[in-house]
Amino acid sequence: MKPSNSNTFATQLGSILATAGCAVGLGNIWRFPTVAGQNGGAAFIFIYIFFNVALGLTCMMTEFIVGRNGACNPFRAYIKAGRNSAWGLMGIMSVICSVLILSFYCVVSGWCTYYLYLAIKGGVLGSVAHIQETFDELTSADGIFVCCSLSVLFIVLTHIIVVQGVQKGIEKAAKYMVPLLQVLLVLLGIAACSLPNSWSGIEFLFKPDFSKVTAKTFYEAMSMSFFSLSLGTACLVTYASYFNKQANIIKSAAQISLIDICVAILAGVMIFPAAFSVGIQPDAGPSLIFLTLPNVFTTAFSTTVGYVVSILFYALLVLAALTSTISLHEIGTSLISQEMHTSRVKSGMIITVICSFLSILCALSFVHPEIGVMGQTLFDNFDSVTSKVFMPVGAFFTSLLVGWVMSRRTVMKQLTSNARYHWSKGMINLFFVFVRFVCPVFILIIFIVNLLIG
Repeated sequence: MKPSNSNTFATQLGSILATAGCAVGLGNIWRFPTVAGQNGGAAFIFIYIFFNVALGLTCMMTEFIVGRNGACNPFRAYIKAGRNSAWGLMGIMSVICSVLILSFYCVVSGWCTYYLYLAIKGGVLGSVAHIQETFDELTSADGIFVCCSLSVLFIVLTHIIVVQGVQKGIEKAAKYMVPLLQVLLVLLGIAACSLPNSWSGIEFLFKPDFSKVTAKTFYEAMSMSFFSLSLGTACLVTYASYFNKQANIIKSAAQISLIDICVAILAGVMIFPAAFSVGIQPDAGPSLIFLTLPNVFTTAFSTTVGYVVSILFYALLVLAALTSTISLHEIGTSLISQEMHTSRVKSGMIITVICSFLSILCALSFVHPEIGVMGQTLFDNFDSVTSKVFMPVGAFFTSLLVGWVMSRRTVMKQLTSNARYHWSKGMINLFFVFVRFVCPVFILIIFIVNLLIG
């Protein structure tokens, strides 16, 4: 008997929030506002929304189709969809990808946890030199033990939630964390917009500046829509395997895409008004959340308000990180549990131990660069190989699988939930055109450009 899932999400809302949680992460908080600001503000947002629907929504549906059709771990789901054991390599690759992402992602999550601790102590408020020194200490020889410890702590926290099961662990956590994350975003956005000169930040984000729109803008929007939804990692395949037979795939995908877009835009509303109020141009990358924004909290707000806002902000980051690490951990846990016929506790422990070891190596590579290859730290190596190779390759072959290999009848059975929902002939044909031709071309562009600029 082939391994299969023994449970599903208890509610439709739970499945939406859990799956949205795997898409919403730290990248939505710092990368989207910066990329949008650099590429024409609202002009970029319009292009991003187009690609989120044309590329992201369609690719999300292909992963949902593979996942629910298989009703099992990614390895078995791809074999069943492709009707050939060779397709199981996609499932194996997805587990490797998730382990590598989880390993370096938990290092950054550990930083967020440390900053939350500092915020509670009032330690993120101070001079620019103090803020820079605080961050540098985390990746120095003196602070690397703390960095490693917090990385492992975050993996263990993720482990505790995942081993509780799909309904009692993942779904229950998502029902609290995803809405709370959005509430924190709204509160921080209101606080930022209340600052003097905050309107300049809103204008910068939402006023279309078509003079900044170039070919790179279209690539950035396409790439952002792809990576913000965690496409190509099998997170969506794994979570779709827990969907019930009545779940509306297109509606679920649309709702998750909408949540992802809203979180990204709310992050911009939170960051740009606050930064512009004190005359700071946000920088891309982690420096925004660990160096630039603490300076904003110190300069823009009074001591008391800055203290509260800093706590809320880093609590937001920890939540955003945790929703992502849970889904990454679950991929490997579900596969090992079903293939080795072990409990979730034992399966989760295997993933936790492996990722803890790799996470420590990633953290240590900041102090010992020789751990990495090609002149980069191991942290950067893992980031590059997953985002530039594993994810695009995974999404590319999933599109080909659904568009060209799976029978049209099987695909339609999943799209319509076994004829429960009606699709017009025109919409069906359009879907297959996108899956067979449009999405593979877009993904190939992302893959090639990533390699060229890497």
